[in-house]
This record gives sequence, C-alpha cells and structure tokens, in this order.
Amino acid sequence: MSYLDLRATTLEREHVAHEHDHHQLILATRGATELSIEGQGERITGSRGCIIPCARHHEYHGDGRNRTFVLDIPAATLPGLRDGDRIERLFDRPRFFGVPPRLNRLADSLMLQLEACPELHSEIAALLLRALYLHLAAEPLADGAGSVLTPDDGRLDLARLDAWIDRHLADEIRVERLAALCALSVGHFHARFRTRTGMTPLAYVQRRRLEHARTLVHHSDLSLGHIAALVGFRDQGSFSRAYRRQFDHSPSRERRHGG
Repeated sequence: MSYLDLRATTLEREHVAHEHDHHQLILATRGATELSIEGQGERITGSRGCIIPCARHHEYHGDGRNRTFVLDIPAATLPGLRDGDRIERLFDRPRFFGVPPRLNRLADSLMLQLEACPELHSEIAALLLRALYLHLAAEPLADGAGSVLTPDDGRLDLARLDAWIDRHLADEIRVERLAALCALSVGHFHARFRTRTGMTPLAYVQRRRLEHARTLVHHSDLSLGHIAALVGFRDQGSFSRAYRRQFDHSPSRERRHGG
C-alpha cells in the first residue's frame, strides 16, 4: 500500500479482532460501531471518531446499518502530504475524538463524492485527512488541570474549549471545570466568556449538545433516548423539550420530516 486508501463501507455485526501495519482513521456519517483499542472502548457514531496507529490491536463490531469511512494510511505516505509531519504526530497514540457537526457534514458530502467518483479516493482522502488535522490540532492533548486554554493576549481560545466540550458531551460539564481549563477564576471566566460569546457558559454548552444531537437525529438511526444520553441529557423527555426550544420542532418530527 503506497497511497491513501479510503473506502466507504458498512461495518457489520460480526466481531472482528486484528491489528495491521498501517495507521487507520474511522469516521462514521451515520449508525454506530462498538470499537476498542487495546482494551479502551467507545462507540463510533456521527459525533465520535477514532485514530488507530499501526500495530495496535483493536476489536470492533458494527450495527449493520452504519455508513463509515475507513482510511488506511501507510506511514511512508505521511511525509509527502501537506502538513505531513504534523499529521503524523496525530498517530503517535490511539485516540477517540469528538466530531463537530461541520466535520460530520463534510464527511457526509465527501462520502457522496467518493461513491460517485471512486477513482478520486486518494484526493478525497487527502482532503478528509487535512480537515481532520485542522480540527484535532485545536484539541488539547490532555484533560488535566495543566491544559491552559487562554492565549497570552488573554482571549479565550474557543476552538480548544469547543474540542474539550465535544469530547465530554455525555458527561456533566461544570463551569468550575471550564474555568480551571482556562486557568481563570469562575468569576473572571464567566465574565470573559459572556463578553466573547454573548451567552453564559452553560447556555453555550447546551447549544453544542443540541447541535450534536441534531446531527445524530438527521444522520443516524440511533434511538432518541440513545442520542439524549450521548449528548448529556438525563432522559428523553428533557432532551425533547430542550430540542424543541432550540429548533422549534421536536426531534421526532425532524426525523420524520427531515427538518
């Protein structure tokens, strides 16, 4: 293998366990796949992807209904790519990552292009990898208290903050934690955040939860209860009420009528 090998596939329900001598990117546009890398497991959906470095043992089984990009990347190919040396660092360890709605929409569009023009798979793969690099480059590599998200000029680094929020949508997100990530007191963080975004931190988090949920409503077959849990709501009822307030329609109506 001497080029980027991108394919659009459906990962079936059968259990697969293996490792290989190339890096791999897994990115879904709909449906779900249970995947673990050396014992660390997560669910791959339209809002969650993963990177598997070469020679790392991994296991997976799909739901039989997903549409999934699988990108095989020979290590020798990376130095020749734009930003190849920096992209190569993305594969220094296994990682699961949040997929924001804009990246999911791009992947969905590129999947249609790939299916229409399979001979362009290398070019489409390079574009997808470049977009992924730009997204992941904004993510802090660790979630510890030392992950300072405030640039030297004092402005909040919203790209990195968004990346952290997207990785923790299923969890409780407290203002105290966001302030600590920015090395600010809660009061200073709250004031800077409102000045920068025009909304409170918790309202901002709620909006991101619902934007991710809307992508899953439109581009996955997951139940509404499952989507609610993935984006951090305690039950489907509270999720549906918040969704209706944000988008003027219930998630069930949007799914039936396509928006």
